[in-house]
Amino acid sequence: MRPGPAPLAIQEEIERAFRSPFGRSFYDRTTERVARDLLGQWLVRRTRYGLRAGRITETEAYVSGDAANHAQLGPTLRNRSMFGPPGTLYVYRVHQVHCANAVTGFGTAVLFRSIEPLLGISGDPKGPGRLCRELAIGPTEDGTSLVDGALRVVPGLGPVGRIVRGVRVGIRRDAARPLRFALAGSPWVSSPRMRA
Repeated sequence: MRPGPAPLAIQEEIERAFRSPFGRSFYDRTTERVARDLLGQWLVRRTRYGLRAGRITETEAYVSGDAANHAQLGPTLRNRSMFGPPGTLYVYRVHQVHCANAVTGFGTAVLFRSIEPLLGISGDPKGPGRLCRELAIGPTEDGTSLVDGALRVVPGLGPVGRIVRGVRVGIRRDAARPLRFALAGSPWVSSPRMRA
């Protein structure tokens, strides 16, 4: 479904931002740091209908030595993108939905969990599967670059605000590790919401 028009000023701002995304050095840091610093930034996707964009409100880190990390046992056909350079997009399918991650290092990544709609999004982007659906992210984006590909992270405007940290959801192994991050008070965070 093609979304309705957005205010021209927002469209122009996002178009300018799309041309100046974060470089590889932004992702080439500790995974938890990147997970925190992604909050408040804009996730922008170029589609055949134009740009779609949202403000990142929730992320989840997958670090070294993490039993829930897809890369824990080394490279496979499914996770090979996780062993690419920082700033590579890792997309996988689970429970009939796709999930998108920013690679931060050799076998580490940050899951994009939720965004606040800014441009071209007509549905609910709370949750990693819904986020991918609204931004038209699928298997063809796996292994592409967040630096110069069709999906990019660009600097957001204004202060990020307070960040809350909590346990992960939707996984069985290492679920109790506090590696989920969100903007405090945002209604655009997936369930269950974390408390400050």
